[in-house]
Amino acid sequence: MGKVLDVNLTTGEIATRPLDMEMARLFLDGRGLGARILWDEVGPDVDPLSPQNVLIFAGGPLTGTVLDANSGGFWGVQFKKTGYDVLIVRGKADRPVSLEIKPDGVTIKDAAHLWGKRVLETTKALGQNNNRRNVLCIGPAGENLSRMAAIMNDGERLLARGGPAAVMGSKSVDQPGLA
Repeated sequence: MGKVLDVNLTTGEIATRPLDMEMARLFLDGRGLGARILWDEVGPDVDPLSPQNVLIFAGGPLTGTVLDANSGGFWGVQFKKTGYDVLIVRGKADRPVSLEIKPDGVTIKDAAHLWGKRVLETTKALGQNNNRRNVLCIGPAGENLSRMAAIMNDGERLLARGGPAAVMGSKSVDQPGLA
């Protein structure tokens, strides 16, 4: 796709920039590319739950073609269909928000009505719809910054270990959803 979606929750700024294709080639898969971007953006000394940390979702070059994401499901495929390779979430929103990502644009929405709901409630409320609309979200564990909370996609798939939902919760993001 060749594009990076960069969302700053503190300022509300949404930007698109070209993906550094040489870096993508050197750090071939989504995990490697995401790790390199994280190193370049914040380095090792930033507190994971501070607004200075970034949350990165990066698909590898084969996402949406012959392989699926580490968490399984269809969120990664649908993200690629919006035209992006990487999503970087910066800063911290002053209230619970969600991101709606579509091929024709990105919107930061109020998500106060979702805060406190369990994953399946949130997924249903946002209209998970047979891979035409996919939801990636956190539940109360992520909202309460549990360092073992997982991000969930497609209602039942776990995204990573090590508490990435706490990072998402620290930014007051309930879900980046795709339509």
